Amino acid sequence: MDDFLLEFFPAVYAKKQRVKEDNYCKYDNQFVQLFTSSLYLAALVSSFLASKVCSKYGAKLTIFIASIFYWIGADLNAAAINLTMLIIGRIILGVGVGFGNEAFPLLLYEIAPVNCRGPINIVFQLFVTIGIFCANMVNYFVSNIHPMGWRLALGLDVVPATILFFGSFVIPETPTSFIKLGELQKGRTQLENIRGTEDVDAEFNQLVVACQLAHQVKNPFKKLTKPTSQPPLIIAILLQVFQQFTGINALIFYSPVLFQTVGFKDDASLLLSVIIGIVNVISTLVSIKTVIKFSRRVLLLQACWQMFITQSVIGGILFAHLNGTNSLGRGEAIAVVLLVCLYVLSFAWSWGPLGWSIPVETFPLETRTVGYAFAARTNMLFTFIIAHTFLSMMCHMRAGIFFFFAAWILVMGIFVLFLLPETKDISIDEMGEIVWKQHWFWKRYMVDDDDKNSYEKQIDDRQAV
Repeated sequence: MDDFLLEFFPAVYAKKQRVKEDNYCKYDNQFVQLFTSSLYLAALVSSFLASKVCSKYGAKLTIFIASIFYWIGADLNAAAINLTMLIIGRIILGVGVGFGNEAFPLLLYEIAPVNCRGPINIVFQLFVTIGIFCANMVNYFVSNIHPMGWRLALGLDVVPATILFFGSFVIPETPTSFIKLGELQKGRTQLENIRGTEDVDAEFNQLVVACQLAHQVKNPFKKLTKPTSQPPLIIAILLQVFQQFTGINALIFYSPVLFQTVGFKDDASLLLSVIIGIVNVISTLVSIKTVIKFSRRVLLLQACWQMFITQSVIGGILFAHLNGTNSLGRGEAIAVVLLVCLYVLSFAWSWGPLGWSIPVETFPLETRTVGYAFAARTNMLFTFIIAHTFLSMMCHMRAGIFFFFAAWILVMGIFVLFLLPETKDISIDEMGEIVWKQHWFWKRYMVDDDDKNSYEKQIDDRQAV
């Protein structure tokens, strides 16, 4: 929004108004990127503390803390009078994201019935996309309120923060949290309330045994470094890296910038962002059905092909028709918008939800919290990297930025084809025997720790002789 640029980024506003300014570089500014990316760096750092709070005190308190940080950050952003105040507000919002991202998925996983965990995780992703859509709608409708529209856009964050604040008093603590604290009767009562039946003996006993096994692991991080824990850890981390190098967050964050680059005006760019948000929501809704019907690998591979083609064609159109100072023709510009919609469509029913649900499906209980924390922190780190570099990359690589992401998508497809096992309809207890020990690559990690130690001792003895 021009009023926002005039207030905090006057140099960017001046570049934007120049007729001959390079299309690819008019938003290339480190402080603009810092405004966007600082939230994710703060989320990364705060997640370490959030993990400890969630493990020790449960999800309810963690979510309550997240809502307080959201509230403070939104108020600071709306009242900002200089860039420092603005970025501090973003950092505080980022702390809220760090606490929220730690608590929400684990809460859902521990409450959901086993057969519903995949769809429930996608519902979580669905509401993320609804949030993005709502944000785009707010931006569009307040963009013509001068000069305070940007304050409304940032200040309305207090609405979801307020809902979250009161919701943290309403949501149930998970049965697993009570069992971990040794309050077995409370855990059983909570499980009966959530399931709506007293016939929970089998599930309750499984939770008790799982928690006892997890409690025996004094150092889950050390357990995570064992060879048998490496396959789910490596896959969880790589899924988060690849999820960001599809380019999705660069597109979501900077879609108005992209659409202005190809020739649309300010209002049209914001409206097109709303359309992208609608596509995102609809395709995530579709994924609730597809994740039940199709295998994880099929969905991910299909999406790789669709994203590779759309990114490559967008890059080709921009390379052929958009130089530093012109605008795309109407036909080419509409083609770019349609291709972006197809790209978002494929991501939202595959890499978006599955990037989060597959790690939760593969980590055993004793390392799930710390393993999931690794995945979440990897996601935040690479979200920060993409958010902080995309505008500069677009300035220097120009249309080549889309070929850059397309190349990464090709690598992702190869990874899924050869290294990602199928996890659909396989319980945690069966992962070792059915998945890891049968996989051509990961089975080498499945040597029992005692056997491995004995083997290494034999090698040491031989070397000593």
